[in-house]
This record gives sequence, C-alpha cells and structure tokens, in this order.
Amino acid sequence: MKNDTPDSFASRHIGPDDEARHQMLRAVGVPSIDALIDQTIPSGIRLSRTLNLPEAESEAAYLRRLGDVAAKNRPMRSYIGMGYYDCHTPAVIQRNVLENPGWYTPYTPYQAEIAQGRLESLLNFQTMVGDLTGMPIATASLLDEGTAAAEAMAMFHRLNTKKAPAGQESVFLVAGRTFPQTIDVLRGRAEPLKIRLEIGDPESLPMDRAFGLLLQYPDDHGEVRDLRPIIEKAHAAGLMVAVATDLMALAVLTPPGEMGADAVVGNSQRFGVPLGYGGPHAAFFATRESFVRQAPGRIIGVSVDARGHRAYRMALQTREQHIRREKATSNICTAQALNALGGVVYLSWLGRRGLVELAELLLQRTHYAREALTALDGVEALHAQPVVREFAVRLDAPVEAVLERCAAQGVAAGVPLGGDYPELADGLLVAITERRSRADIDRLAEVLGAAVAAERPAAAGAGVPA
Repeated sequence: MKNDTPDSFASRHIGPDDEARHQMLRAVGVPSIDALIDQTIPSGIRLSRTLNLPEAESEAAYLRRLGDVAAKNRPMRSYIGMGYYDCHTPAVIQRNVLENPGWYTPYTPYQAEIAQGRLESLLNFQTMVGDLTGMPIATASLLDEGTAAAEAMAMFHRLNTKKAPAGQESVFLVAGRTFPQTIDVLRGRAEPLKIRLEIGDPESLPMDRAFGLLLQYPDDHGEVRDLRPIIEKAHAAGLMVAVATDLMALAVLTPPGEMGADAVVGNSQRFGVPLGYGGPHAAFFATRESFVRQAPGRIIGVSVDARGHRAYRMALQTREQHIRREKATSNICTAQALNALGGVVYLSWLGRRGLVELAELLLQRTHYAREALTALDGVEALHAQPVVREFAVRLDAPVEAVLERCAAQGVAAGVPLGGDYPELADGLLVAITERRSRADIDRLAEVLGAAVAAERPAAAGAGVPA
C-alpha cells in the first residue's frame, strides 16, 4: 500500500501532530488549545490545580505492581445481594460471547440492519423479557435497574394526565422497600424534570397528588407480596405503576404484567452475567403496547428484505442519537447489547425447563438457609413473608463486628441494613445463588453462629472470648 510506512501509521492512529493542531486552531480562530478550553468549558466545573499523578512507569513495572495489588484480594464465599448476585457464568457464555471479539467489539450497531445476528439476539432478548414479565412490549435493553426505573418514571411523566399546576412540582411515589441504589438514580433523574419523590409505605403515600408509583418485587428485604391490591388502588387514583423485579424469580412468581403493572423493569445480570465490580449489566424495560412510542431505547422487529427473505430491523428507535434531541424519549445512549446477548444465550443454555428448575433450586436453598440461620441463638427472621433469593435477619450482636469475624473465616455473610435503614442497625440481608451449595450454607451457619455468639452483649459476662 502506498505510504504505509511506520510514520504514516503513526500519523493516522496516534493523533494530530503540531502542524495539524495549528491548522485546526487557526480554523476555529483561537491561539492555543488552552484558549479554546477557556472559551468552551465553564470555569466553575474545571479543576484549577494540577493533577497529582505518579511518575510514569514501564509496562513491566506496572504489571508487577498490579500483580502485587491483586495478591491482596481474599477469596470469599459471598452472600451479598440487594440487586446484584454472584451467579454462575457458563463457559459457553464466557468464552463464546463475553470474550469473543466478534461480539464485544461492536459497541452499538449504528448501521443496525447489517448486523442481522445481533438484531436476532436482541429480538430474542425482548421475547424473553416479555414472556417472563407478562408484558406485550420490551425494548432492546438499557443500562441498569436504576436507570430503567428512572426511564419508567420519565415515561409516566410524559404520559401524565394529572399535570401539576404551573410552578409546582409533579409527584412520583416510590415504595420505601425499593433498592437504595435505584432510589439514588431516581433522585438524580427527578431533579431536572421538576419531579418530587415521595418515598414510604405505598399504602400511606399521597396518591391523590401523584402521577406514578414504583414498587419492588421481591422487595429489598427479600419479601414477596401480592401487588394486585396496591396496583388496583393506584390505578383507581389515576396513577401508572412500574414494578422493578428479578427476571429469575419470575420463573416461579406471578409476573407483574398479570397483576396490572404498566411498566416492568429490572436487571438481567441474574442470567449468567458476571458481577464485574458493579457492572456493566443490561437492564430490561417492558411496558404496554399503547405506550410503545414513549418507551426508551430501541425495539427490534421482523420484516422482509428486497428478495422477500425474513430480515430483522430496528423497528423503533426513540433515543436522542437517532432523532431530534428535543423529541427524544431518552438520552441514554447505550443498549448494553453484549450483556443482553449473554442473558439470552444463558436462557438458551438452560432451556425453559432448566430455567424453572434453577428458580426452584434457588427457592429451596434460600428457605433452607433462612431456617438454618434463624435456628441459631441470637439470629431471628426480620419478616415471615415468602422469599425467593434473599432474606433479612436480625442479629443480637453488632452487625459490623459480626461481619468482620465472618470475613476472617472467608465468608462475606451479607449486606448490613443499617447504612440504608438506621432503624435496622441490627439487620442483615443474606442472598443465596446457585453457586452456594447446601454445604456452603451449613458453613455460613457455623461461621455466623460463632461470630454472633462471640459478639453478643451477654458474651463478655459469660466468659466467651472476644
């Protein structure tokens, strides 16, 4: 190829040289890059001091230091949940999907119809979500559960027939037993939309002044409740209802769509996608067919090509990248298609019967774990409601001290509830996944029981070593 010297490769891929930068600066009429930044970025959001960065190091030195840091990690048997779960990632997904450059390199298909395989997988994702949630329409994934819940709130706000008087905020209701991270995202999204969140017990929230309601199913303490009465009450008051849920749990629970939900959202991470230190994961969003043009993201449909063959296409795309910004339903520009694909392949790997069997296994092991832990001295159930994947208990001992003792034995025993619920300073949320065997649960009971016994207030007087 002409001019394919090392220098020409560098000029194409490393960036503009001094001469090219000077030409661009002259074209925009500024003397320097610093002057350009001064004109375009408000001083209030710029850092005025120099970054405190370490000295540069070689690749070999960096990898050696990274290895030293990684060696400090301690392997744990984790019972941490509250929306993110240590699920099994089959090798077929890890190798053939998540680590396959044919899938992970296309960030999002801007010429979507060229990528027929990807569109087919996203159509399967929509079908999977629609079947499990009991809703007629599902979009081709969003960022995470909190984002999907915020999109439901925004969609209801656009559809709102109970308009707030001029100068007043609209009101959106949120069940107090929603995942805390979801509530945080809702707060951030609500502020610029001039929406005020009312958070608490749905039965006592002011439905006469609100346009929508968000419920969690199962809730953030693992409780499973029949949502029909509260959904019917909300509809009677003119509210639209979104339900944040667990796709895996819906294999054994009544789908929110069958209980009257107007939108169903959540995280498909439970379908074989690794935790990844908090992400990335693929959220799902399902709603009524009458709301389809207000739904965020993209919807994949089936058509025919010029030869009359079956073909997949982007049937609806209401994101700001595709249409005029002021007409967009959402400014979320990522579909998380790779993780959505991982979830679809996981379901294909399990099969319909396998999905139900796995959900039933989780149900059985969770109940076994709750019985094992609540049989311990100083541990009692926080509630008696049915549970599917996780449950809350009270400890008759300082929770953080108990968790430290468990961690020393290689067990991450759960999520302390006191940080998000000050009234539950003695609460602990324990999650069970398919990676935790009955032997693991027995080990958890042994370690937690010993830790509680050592930290109970009566332990010091009884001569138990701290």
